[in-house]
Amino acid sequence: MAGRAAPAGGALLCALLWAAAGDSPAPGAFGHVYRGAVNISAERVYAFAYRSQPGQVDAVRVYVNSSSENLQYPVLFVVRQQKGVLSWQVPLIFRGLYQRTYNYQEVSRTLCPTEPTPETRPSDQIIFVDVASMAPFNIAYELLVTRLENFQLETNKAFNFTASPSQPQYFLYRFPQDVDSVIINVVSDAAYPCSVVSVQDIVCPVYDLDHNVEFNGVYQSMTKQAAITVQRKDFPGEQFFVVFVIKPEDYACGGSVPSSIHGNVNRTWNLQRTKNLQVTIVPSIKKSVYVQAMFFSFLGFLSFYLGSVIVAFVHYIRVQRKASAGRLSPEHGSGMMTSSHPISAGTPEGSSYGAIDESSSSGGRQLSSPERRPPAGSDTDSSVEEESDFDTMPEIESDKNIIRTKVFLYLSDLSRKDRRIVSKKYKIYFWNIITIAVFYALPVIQLVITYQTVVNVTGNQDICYYNFLCAHPLGVLSAFNNILSNVGHMMLGFLFLLIVLRRDILHRRAMEMKDIYTLDYGIPKHFGLFYAMGIALMMEGVLSACYHVCPNYSNFQFDTSFMYMIAGLCMLKLYQTRHPDINASAYSAYASFAVVISLAVLGVVFGKNDMWFWVIFSMIHVLASLALSTQIYYMGRFKIDVGMFRRAVMVLYTDCIQQCSRPMYMDRMVLLIVGNLVNWSFAIFGLVYRPRDFASYILGIFICNLLLYLAFYIIMKLRSSEKLLPIPMFCIVATAVVWAAALYFFFQTLSSWEETPAESREKNRPCILLGFFDDHDVWHFLSAAALFFSFLVLLTLDDDLDTVRRDKIPVF
Repeated sequence: MAGRAAPAGGALLCALLWAAAGDSPAPGAFGHVYRGAVNISAERVYAFAYRSQPGQVDAVRVYVNSSSENLQYPVLFVVRQQKGVLSWQVPLIFRGLYQRTYNYQEVSRTLCPTEPTPETRPSDQIIFVDVASMAPFNIAYELLVTRLENFQLETNKAFNFTASPSQPQYFLYRFPQDVDSVIINVVSDAAYPCSVVSVQDIVCPVYDLDHNVEFNGVYQSMTKQAAITVQRKDFPGEQFFVVFVIKPEDYACGGSVPSSIHGNVNRTWNLQRTKNLQVTIVPSIKKSVYVQAMFFSFLGFLSFYLGSVIVAFVHYIRVQRKASAGRLSPEHGSGMMTSSHPISAGTPEGSSYGAIDESSSSGGRQLSSPERRPPAGSDTDSSVEEESDFDTMPEIESDKNIIRTKVFLYLSDLSRKDRRIVSKKYKIYFWNIITIAVFYALPVIQLVITYQTVVNVTGNQDICYYNFLCAHPLGVLSAFNNILSNVGHMMLGFLFLLIVLRRDILHRRAMEMKDIYTLDYGIPKHFGLFYAMGIALMMEGVLSACYHVCPNYSNFQFDTSFMYMIAGLCMLKLYQTRHPDINASAYSAYASFAVVISLAVLGVVFGKNDMWFWVIFSMIHVLASLALSTQIYYMGRFKIDVGMFRRAVMVLYTDCIQQCSRPMYMDRMVLLIVGNLVNWSFAIFGLVYRPRDFASYILGIFICNLLLYLAFYIIMKLRSSEKLLPIPMFCIVATAVVWAAALYFFFQTLSSWEETPAESREKNRPCILLGFFDDHDVWHFLSAAALFFSFLVLLTLDDDLDTVRRDKIPVF
């Protein structure tokens, strides 16, 4: 910044020095237009003197104009101040994309203002303006020097002005005594021309041209809106410059470049590069708001812990009362389901509806023992036939291919493996996802720290796509509110792990006591997938927070990777409920997730304009849907290999064309037909429209398949006359309501990395909750709660079957 005021008589001394040099400056008057001509042998020097008052900041603006467009002999303007020199030429030349040049005959620049002096008396200041040219002929010019009346911006007061590429503007702002942070809001009615807003320290020269505005301070490109949060601690002098630069072309903001030929752009284009701007500086939130937001976030989700404790206590009281009143007998438990099969009316009287009775299934159950069998007189004894009445097939007790070909399957048919072996198989999901989380999260954390460091060091706020109107910094983080709002995923994920752990402990105690309901009744309890889901929910919070450290298109997959895994794990858990023996192994499941994440990364890189990528991806999508459908329809008996589709075509030809027979498994067939239609529709949509947000496109595929399967499961459960207890019913309703509210806020787009940073900022909106959280933060809160309730639905959905024999629970 310019130094202190010159001592009295400084102006006279400078004038004498110029006179001694043989080139006496002409005294100049502020507000007067000077016209003249210069050439190689004639130059003009003007001296503008003024008096600065104590404690006052004086800013001077110089306007020059030349009608000459001769680039070989420009007019040179040099402005000398007490502690600085500023120079430029007319025509002023800017270079744009593809070596285009933009020439301006009118230039207006603000000189470095004087610093307020501690002196109590006025001080004299002088400015010299030297006009020269190396042209052998006269070149006319105009000169106007004015003192700025509204150079210092005021808090909460809008200020309007105009700028162009050759006439940038900057203003001074000082922090009031009681303000530690402010937000600079800049708006414009017109999106173009593209502009840059910069906040710079009080240092001269001020970088206020297109080619140097990025050299100092923090800056943003702008179309219609920009917002920069500035903290007092970042400026030791408690003041800064707000600089406004208009770019010579709009390419950086997403606009088109002029379609003119190579070389100079016509004068009409330059005349259109004027932009009207309005700047308002408002105080940012106080530290107390940060504290309130933190308390709100943590206490809000701690209420879920309190609710869970209350539910667990009520459940404990009810169990104790039932124990004192006498537990339901097995006869009553199985009797409730005897008349509840939806398809029993279509089977012959006395048929077991495909169930394996006690006499035939005892040999197949590897854990059966006399202590585990129901007492005599139960309904299992009534279904025993005399062995002499029919020929037995020993294979039906052990050969899974024979068992799974039955038209009607019961849970006992698909839960024949050793419970301990199956439980270990599902626990691998838990340990593997922890390993994946560690190896995935550490590089992500390191990368986003690097991103944030680059933003802080370079000042380039176009790197990250924040909602700048509601981005509250804390420490080195630029948008702490977007990170804090992810605490719900971690807290509710941990709470879900505690709920699962409680159920796991109670189940193990019951197994140790050889409780008959635990051994032979209800859905087999395997908690490995539930533990994996809880870890995935916590990691979704961690990675979403990492993504919001610096959100942009190159790291969006951090925010969605574990969403794929959550959706996949939920589908696997839903399928495992009725198919405990034939679910996918952890290794194949996570390998499939790895393929999906790899495709997501490739889609982000190549999916924008590469038609071949979409063709290949659509083919993979359709083939994967068909392969998975075949595997589901035939209960894992259709081996997935190269010849799988050939065998499927042969079966389809034999069953549907030669014999035209009715599908053996009608319910599964309906589900798979609808599922394939949905997936093929997604494939066709992607191939035709090629959405830019490829990661969200894949996530949509996963979520639609999960919702489709969940709806099928609930419908089949109700068709089987099974009940929905109050807790799962409440969770289902809460899930639907919270997901609906969450999706509403999700679609309130506040930024978009699919567009340029300037266009993304047009979508920015102020905070809506506590003056700290925006719409996307509310989405984080609600989506965490919605996922938690969704997990509880899967955990409690079949609690009504805990007193029902497994050979009475249908498979669908």
